[in-house]
Amino acid sequence: MIVIMNHRATPEQIQTVINHVESLGYRVHRSDGTERTILGIIGDERPLDTENLEAFEGVERVVRVLHPFKLASREFHPENSVVRVNGIEIGGDQLVLMAGPCSVESREQLFETAAAVKEAGAHILRGGAFKPRTSPYAFQGLGLKGLELLREAREKFHLPIVTEVLAPQDVSLVAQYADILQIGARNMQNFALLRAVGEVQKPVLLKRGMMATIEEWLMAAEYILAQGNSRVILCERGIRTFETATRNTFDINAIPLIKQLSHLPVIADPSHGTGRWDLVIPVSRAAIAAGADGLIIEVHPHPEQALSDGAQSLRPDRFASLVEETRRLAEVLGRRL
Repeated sequence: MIVIMNHRATPEQIQTVINHVESLGYRVHRSDGTERTILGIIGDERPLDTENLEAFEGVERVVRVLHPFKLASREFHPENSVVRVNGIEIGGDQLVLMAGPCSVESREQLFETAAAVKEAGAHILRGGAFKPRTSPYAFQGLGLKGLELLREAREKFHLPIVTEVLAPQDVSLVAQYADILQIGARNMQNFALLRAVGEVQKPVLLKRGMMATIEEWLMAAEYILAQGNSRVILCERGIRTFETATRNTFDINAIPLIKQLSHLPVIADPSHGTGRWDLVIPVSRAAIAAGADGLIIEVHPHPEQALSDGAQSLRPDRFASLVEETRRLAEVLGRRL
């Protein structure tokens, strides 16, 4: 349920409504828009009397949200949310490029990649220090050493860092190094982890699960939002289907549909969405045209030597070509890179 306050409602009137709702045992999430304030009521709202709430001074109307996701819905927050990271705006007019290796393998590999993507025009450096792998024998990342290398790269190249966190007990550690905490596809419904990142006031990049519906994806975001962290970025990275020609099936439909249903920014991951470097650029074009707020791209100076996901990684020169194509497309769409 949401309470829409009149655009002339005073701060005292808004606070009176909040105090009343909280006295009944509910939590209230406040969203201040350019025209009016919207109060989202969290809890079992069935016993609430809408007519009683509408009687309060300053209340314009009370609406029961039809979707199970409340805080992530357009009804609660009609305007696009913009997540700011070190001066970079994700969800606004700017298209944001996140790029870097799937895994941090060494200082030399990370720094060579960071220098290349920075020169090409990337805004954020991605790199995995902890890697969830299907095989227990595959490279699992450098762990703490990887985080330290990422921090060193951030300071040298002045690029914010996005990296994955795997477990609730690791959130505080990773948050000391990362500017954006990534929740991977395999952990999209790790509810303890979602709650943990929701309690940390750091931006969260939430990847769609391999077999998750759009509603399940938005409900995962709701777990984070409900903990008080509003800085959530969604990431479409493809879903598992019967098709075997590509690693996953990139769901281009999800991008405009999410934009209709939710105010949260959406980043596209064509690297995981296709699993093939030769498809990354064309699918990136499609994702931007569909309304994505940016891309997250795997880049490696020597993909044939990569310890993970070499087949879907772009060489630096190909990433530079992608940046130029994205720049031209952004101009056509009235956005900027």
